[in-house]
Amino acid sequence: MTLRLYDTRAAQLRDFVPLDPENITMYVCGPTVQSGPHIGHVRAALSFDLLRRWLAHRFGRVTFVRNVTDIDDKVLANATDAEPWWALAYRMEQEFTAAYAGVGILAPTYEPRATASVPQMQELIDRLIERGHAYPAPDGSGDVYFDVRSWSEYGALTHQSVDAMEAAEDADPRGKRNPQDFALWKGAKPEEPADATWSSPWGPGRPGWHIECSAMSKRYLGAEFDIHGGGLDLRFPHHENELAQSTAAGDSFARYWVHNGLVTVNGQKMSKSLGNFTPAADVLEEFDPLVVRYALAAAHYRSSLDLTESSFVEADAALGRIRSFLERAGRLESPFTWSAERPAQEAERHHDGEAEDVFVLPAAFGDALDDDLAVPQALAVIHDTVRRGNGALDAGDDAAAWIAAWKVREMTGILGIDPGSTQWRDGADGGGASASALDALVQTMITQRAQARADKDWAAADRIRDAIAAAGITLEDTPAGTHWSIDG
Repeated sequence: MTLRLYDTRAAQLRDFVPLDPENITMYVCGPTVQSGPHIGHVRAALSFDLLRRWLAHRFGRVTFVRNVTDIDDKVLANATDAEPWWALAYRMEQEFTAAYAGVGILAPTYEPRATASVPQMQELIDRLIERGHAYPAPDGSGDVYFDVRSWSEYGALTHQSVDAMEAAEDADPRGKRNPQDFALWKGAKPEEPADATWSSPWGPGRPGWHIECSAMSKRYLGAEFDIHGGGLDLRFPHHENELAQSTAAGDSFARYWVHNGLVTVNGQKMSKSLGNFTPAADVLEEFDPLVVRYALAAAHYRSSLDLTESSFVEADAALGRIRSFLERAGRLESPFTWSAERPAQEAERHHDGEAEDVFVLPAAFGDALDDDLAVPQALAVIHDTVRRGNGALDAGDDAAAWIAAWKVREMTGILGIDPGSTQWRDGADGGGASASALDALVQTMITQRAQARADKDWAAADRIRDAIAAAGITLEDTPAGTHWSIDG
């Protein structure tokens, strides 16, 4: 099946045809670091982490850029005498990084800060002025604006006419030709810190928000790249303005525009301005990070997600079923022989003596992810494989169970939710030491219970088993010995 993505600009699903199949290029708008991340920020970043992982599985190399907006009106407004704007931005950037890493979001290939690309922004503004699509304010303020009526394609992303748009409120309107014109460069103001300004041909000042991403995406990915991503709330004005200024400057810019849905609270968008946000740190402190990742991934990336406590309870139960099966199947030995002359996917099953291509993911899993990254349907395939694997274990078909476990590990690995990976196994409790200590204690009690049973001291054996059960641990007696797992 061909990978298809919903392209916001085309307003339809499109077959994904990359510029270079050997290097997929993605730019995703990162955070404006005026304050710490809420869970909506994490959901947005996770949406593109999932897409990136699937693209890497399908194509191999993915160059993934996610910027940091570290100079902005909001950053300056939240700075204090005790914590300058640049210190606040860096501290908040670290909080975002920790939240992303907490739920297993891969680090970007490049993560440029806006303040490191000001020369490239000025070059882009210069080009727009030369082409007649931007102008310095005539009032001597040092502001430079994009002339929206000079560019006939303005509004192409959100399918709006200029007359239907609200006025841009990102700069003093007195120097504008049209109310919708937006700021490319903001002249320095007396009340703003002197170290928040750069020299320019139009006077000291700083870049506008929208020009930052156009300049950084070109610097790190080139004048044309495959995918531009971000939250649904960024379509207008941010992404509309990016598209206009980059194409007006002569760059092809993004081939596909992909937007994730928002996290809502009682039907309202979760946002800092509305005061209805849940800090990411609070969620990650209350719930297992793997559970948080699963809960955020369980809804389609383009849908809105109304998070409640039940969302995490359901995610925990779903992961428990996966974990329990993998623990059961993990005791089996591989039923295959291997040949150094043949690729791994050509394994030979012992019990029938015929070569069988078993190292292939279920077609329904790939089809789901190829269909606009339908993660809910992909998760359904994983759970169906878990059910069939448990059935094989119960029937004593070790080979079928082993194959099912391999496929579950591969599928959950692609989505970053494999509970057996070192990241989640050791990371959930802060390190492997706790897990090792728990295993040692439980194994000691299992040995004591086995000795009590050998001595026919059934009362003692039952007491030990009850104590283990009271701690939320399940024992499974098998011909190969007793194994334990945590309930859930």
